[in-house]
Amino acid sequence: MAIQITAVHLTAGRTHQHIDRLWWSDQAEGSSGDNSRAEIVAWIENRNGQAYTDDGHGNRADVAVRKPAQGPKYLQTHADGVWTDNLLALPRR
Repeated sequence: MAIQITAVHLTAGRTHQHIDRLWWSDQAEGSSGDNSRAEIVAWIENRNGQAYTDDGHGNRADVAVRKPAQGPKYLQTHADGVWTDNLLALPRR
């Protein structure tokens, strides 16, 4: 199952490390919801989940887990071999 991340909520900052909640939709199943960053990280790592963003023009960027030397894991998009800011460009809630 692949989910499209559609919105994010940031707490106490403006970088990827501050994303604490993500809204998503599953186009194949017609479902949607929201989960904490930790829940999405665990789903990607432990259940082989796949997530992506789409800018509405067919440009898709995969969401991947980043593992910093210190602090909790966080999510960031990765497209064409480059880490990108697509999650930060999504609507905020």
